[in-house]
Amino acid sequence: MALADHEEQRFWEFVAARRGRLVRTAYLLTGDHGLAEDFVQDALIRAYRNWHRIRAAEQPEAYVRRIVVNLANSWWRRALRHRTQVAWQLPDRPDERDAHAAVDRDDALWRALGRLPAGMRTVIVLRYYEDLSEAETAAVLDRSVGTVKSQASRGLARMRELLSEESGSESSSAGASGKASSRTSTKTSTKTGVFHER
Repeated sequence: MALADHEEQRFWEFVAARRGRLVRTAYLLTGDHGLAEDFVQDALIRAYRNWHRIRAAEQPEAYVRRIVVNLANSWWRRALRHRTQVAWQLPDRPDERDAHAAVDRDDALWRALGRLPAGMRTVIVLRYYEDLSEAETAAVLDRSVGTVKSQASRGLARMRELLSEESGSESSSAGASGKASSRTSTKTSTKTGVFHER
């Protein structure tokens, strides 16, 4: 059903103001720019069809965000069910014009986030990237506040473990490479095989 002119204008004002943030949320949940754009587009189409109702409830962003989260979680469930290989995208050189550049700069943190189970990752994204409260996160996910607290705590602990493992692995690789280098060239032994954290 077509919207009245003033409602149509409000809808497009909402899209202009919130679409970028919604795409970022979808990207953080999936690690895929194309899927993020598709999920947000789908969610906005549904929002348009129900704009009268969600405007009356004064919660269009929460409505659309919940659809995006549900689409992302459904996608992950299908990927796991069919054992689909999911490629978590990491651009080689972040572009300052890219809306996701701030996330891409910290590759280690991004990889740790990508290795979390879907449920934990969703809670971490909503709580600490989107800065939702525990109650708001619970409402989006239709879970209890206690479950959100537990998932957030376990998710952060797991990310610390993954970051620690990666840091230790890089240190070991650097040491092994340095030893091999010293055997082949004493002149370059102090400069070879060193990995720098970004």
